[in-house]
Amino acid sequence: MARRKKPVKKFTRRMRAKLMVLFSGILFLLCVLIGRLMYIEHTDGDKYEKKVLSMQSYDSKIIPYQRGDIVDRNGTVLATSVAVYNVILDCSVMTSKEEYIQPTIDALVSCFPELDRAELEKYAKEEKDNRYIILAKKIPYNEVQPFVELQNEVDEKKNKVHPNINGVWFEKEYKRNYPYDSLAASVIGFTSSGDVGTIGLENYYNDVLNGVNGREYGYLNSDSAFEKTVIQAQDGNTLVCSLDANIQSIVEEKIAEFNKKYKNNYYKGKGSVNTAVVVMDPNSGEVLAMADYPGFDLNNPRDLSGLYSKKKVAKMSEDDQMNALNGLWQNYCVTATYEPGSVQKPFTVACGLDTGTINDKMTFDCDGHEKINGQTVSCVARQGHGVETIRTTLMDSCNDAIMQMTYKIGKENFSEYQSVFGFGQKTGIDLPGEANTSGLVYSLDDMKAIDLATNAFGQNYNCTMIQMASGFCSLINGGYYYQPHIVTKITDASGNTISTIEPKVVKQTVSERTSKKVKDYLQDVVSKGTGGTAKVDGYSMGGKTGTGEKQPRKQGKYLVSFMGFAPYDDPQVVIYCVVDEPNAADQAHSYFAQNISREILEEVLPYMNIYPDEKKTGRNKGLDVTGENAQYTGKNDGTKKRE
Repeated sequence: MARRKKPVKKFTRRMRAKLMVLFSGILFLLCVLIGRLMYIEHTDGDKYEKKVLSMQSYDSKIIPYQRGDIVDRNGTVLATSVAVYNVILDCSVMTSKEEYIQPTIDALVSCFPELDRAELEKYAKEEKDNRYIILAKKIPYNEVQPFVELQNEVDEKKNKVHPNINGVWFEKEYKRNYPYDSLAASVIGFTSSGDVGTIGLENYYNDVLNGVNGREYGYLNSDSAFEKTVIQAQDGNTLVCSLDANIQSIVEEKIAEFNKKYKNNYYKGKGSVNTAVVVMDPNSGEVLAMADYPGFDLNNPRDLSGLYSKKKVAKMSEDDQMNALNGLWQNYCVTATYEPGSVQKPFTVACGLDTGTINDKMTFDCDGHEKINGQTVSCVARQGHGVETIRTTLMDSCNDAIMQMTYKIGKENFSEYQSVFGFGQKTGIDLPGEANTSGLVYSLDDMKAIDLATNAFGQNYNCTMIQMASGFCSLINGGYYYQPHIVTKITDASGNTISTIEPKVVKQTVSERTSKKVKDYLQDVVSKGTGGTAKVDGYSMGGKTGTGEKQPRKQGKYLVSFMGFAPYDDPQVVIYCVVDEPNAADQAHSYFAQNISREILEEVLPYMNIYPDEKKTGRNKGLDVTGENAQYTGKNDGTKKRE
């Protein structure tokens, strides 16, 4: 019988084809899997690494970043972050051997007296597996060092470090510190928990000052070998400010002296409702000093003892305390609005000169008042100043003549130039909380004749100090409006410059010719007119006084001020001082603000290496006022002009 042939080759080819398909499929899936793993590693590697580590026996700790410093223009540190330490107990280590427990507790109690021995012994009994117990927070290095030295003592018998102090380690973090306590408090600001800036530069530049935490991972690999992965922290950047700590301290000292001299319980122990000063470089918009009273301690910003007794604070509700703190933290120079008074007059004159609607040849007859649509608006001199030129109008601070100028200037020009000078607009200063005054000035359509007349001498519209000071700088520097700013440079933790904030000319408000004329008039205001009290003997100066009657009118409440610059030929510094309701029987005198300004400039000008350029007369010794309710008793040069 013949044997049947088997189709071996055909079977082999079929199996080979199936195996090739299977192998190709497996290879394809393997490639897909490898590709997927590579993608996950690239996009989420860190996340999965942490998950893997979390399943092993490992130690992990955050490496905190250091928040950037804030320094003044000379490099003086105004805010910094100093290293402090949390004392951490790893109970599982301390209790791993009986001989560790008592020596470790003894060392802790000895070096940190605030720790309770009974509580530590309780941890040893009841928290044996707890690896993270915070025993103390924010301990400075000098208080931690004794424990470290004790822990590292060499046991001479065993020739190694102290064998029985175990399970204690120190978690590093940073605490914000302000070396000069209350200096420039409302400008610098402070931080709350989590390195969050609350006010001032700390708030405005919070993201710039903050860094990124690092992390350290320690774990056992598959071979039971200890591995460590470290991601370093990225420290925050440093702010270099235009502030000068010396000028700032002079300003704050003079403001404090005024308030202590004229303090009254009606003002919560102050000499006025508010006293504030801005000092600027008119040629760059840089703020050299900015202060109000009272300040507060940046290292203890919630302390109200400067305003109230401890007994009164204890009786206050939480809401009342918070409201009081919010008031204390406000930067009056940026957040407060008010009617500026006669410091507005140079702006009105500049508007008239620049539009050609008034000129030096014009005169105005002041009879003590002006009638506008049936309403009588009085001048500071009820009997009248007589014939006034533009120059003498500013020297005498004559309301009547200024109102007569507005008839020629017109509301169209006046409204346009109010906007040009920045009134009704934010200046854009790099500080939080700048007041919005857009609704506090008249629009052209809403402005009536009486509004134009009163606005021209600084009533019935509101501004901020930084608005007024910035606009005034343009009046005396050739007409160039610089955006006011505090920060001039940002550097990294190594001191490398990241960015420089150059002076920014936003616009030209008036022509150089107009600026020169206004500056010339203002020199006579100080040398011959109402601003004589502010004159620093031996220095050429210019300026304008202000006395604004507060609303409601005829209540005897005034906001008085002085805006000045020096030297006359090449202004290097502008000062603006506001005293809101000075503690005096008769508040309507700008001499309070002039005195503060003069006392500041007497120290600031020499410090800035601005040398005397006039012959000294020895006549200007300041305002002669005494007593809690001081009154004006006569001007330094023998005249008696009230402004």
